[in-house]
Amino acid sequence: MATEQQEHLKIEQLRHQSADELEHIEGRERENLEGWVPALATDAEIREALEKAFDYRGDITITRKDGSQVTGYLFDRRSGSSLADSFVRIIPSNAPTKVNVAYADIAALAFTGRDTAAGKTFEAWVKKYWEKKAAGEKNIQIEPEKLD
Repeated sequence: MATEQQEHLKIEQLRHQSADELEHIEGRERENLEGWVPALATDAEIREALEKAFDYRGDITITRKDGSQVTGYLFDRRSGSSLADSFVRIIPSNAPTKVNVAYADIAALAFTGRDTAAGKTFEAWVKKYWEKKAAGEKNIQIEPEKLD
């Protein structure tokens, strides 16, 4: 258990940091991908953009070369030796099914949904915890934020 003095010092330390500062993980720079539409000119750019889409915790929109679109959460990707045998798997936001899209069929990619993980680091939670504790709250628990 922390002493009152330790708690006070931790609160003071966290009070001078913004949520954006707390969101950074040491050794890794946070990228704001919301609204980003990457250029997909080369195979390497396609693979890199889809890796970022896999790590993204919001919806993306893929436009296929035939003009059709799928919007949803990219939950899996299978990287093969070529774009034709590489696939992403998406749960569409408007249907309970899963959709496979070959990398070779992708004409455009857009990060269209809100990044639900932004600002949700452990450090941000700790800051809120210490603020609640300093305010005298009891039974402080981790509770998920309600999504839109």
